[in-house]
Amino acid sequence: MINVLVVDDSSLMRRMVSDMLNSASNIRVVGTARDGMDAVEKTEKLRPDVVTMDVEMPRMDGLTALCCIMAKTPVPVVMLTAMDKIEADLAVKSFEYGAVDFVSKPGKTISLDIEEVKNELISKVRAASTVNVEKMIFKVVERRFIEKLLIPPKSDKKVLIIGASTGGPNALSEIIPKLHRTFPLAVLIVQHLPVGFTKSFSERLSWQGSIALKEAEDGDVIKPGQAFVAPSGYHIAVKNGRIGLNKRPEGDGMRSIDVAMKSAAEAYEDKVIGVLLSGMGKDGAEGMRAIKEKGGSTIAQDELTSVIFGMPKAAIDMGVVDKVAPLPDIVDEIIRIL
Repeated sequence: MINVLVVDDSSLMRRMVSDMLNSASNIRVVGTARDGMDAVEKTEKLRPDVVTMDVEMPRMDGLTALCCIMAKTPVPVVMLTAMDKIEADLAVKSFEYGAVDFVSKPGKTISLDIEEVKNELISKVRAASTVNVEKMIFKVVERRFIEKLLIPPKSDKKVLIIGASTGGPNALSEIIPKLHRTFPLAVLIVQHLPVGFTKSFSERLSWQGSIALKEAEDGDVIKPGQAFVAPSGYHIAVKNGRIGLNKRPEGDGMRSIDVAMKSAAEAYEDKVIGVLLSGMGKDGAEGMRAIKEKGGSTIAQDELTSVIFGMPKAAIDMGVVDKVAPLPDIVDEIIRIL
């Protein structure tokens, strides 16, 4: 008998999936969970042979729950996903973190293809039950971050804004995978890149982590757990909880990181964390000053781990940096502030 835990935030979907699985002769649903945190707890308590995991859920999403389960009580997981692009991308990404397979969710009403979905689900759960996840090679999220995911920090901070230039893409590849979808702040990233490159950069960065991340568009709503990359050739500003983009004129001498940080400080005052990473020049120093003057918190990458120490050094020399940290410790410093 294959014991299964069914995880979905929809009570209707939990019932539909449970009924499908219970109809199979050798499968038994031993429990259901309404979100990722509930799933982590019940996986540890019930020790099922297989977990079916919804992707998008409140409190803790399926990808984050998958990371937690693989770190604490590894078990074969089959992801259930709607067929929109965001969920499909996340389902594919879940293979990196140990998922065995994924199945498209059945529709919320009985349809002609329901039998096909049912057969696929049963078949993949049976196959998953034979997998030894201990032998699988997947990306492991460090335990200290898992513990922080299980008890998300409560904070009055609203926005984390990160500025970077030369050496920034590699630095961001260290930071972004540690910011999970339960991260309680909105994240704004200003990375100096040639015009036309930020969309592909955003997509690559998105695949490296589980926090929702996209190239910013004018009017995007700023909300917790969502990261935005400022498009090249634009100034990004914050107003009334939304992103505003202004095309930069030729020869514009204004510094893009400064503009974004000053805007965030004006909008959110002391509820901002500013981070300045590797880069040439002085962009971001005045922005960090603005954040400090409003009572926010500031972190700069140290010289040893910076490809070019120009931007962090400029802010440090101005006396507007609370903490200078090596790149691997920057997320720990952010969590400490929260």
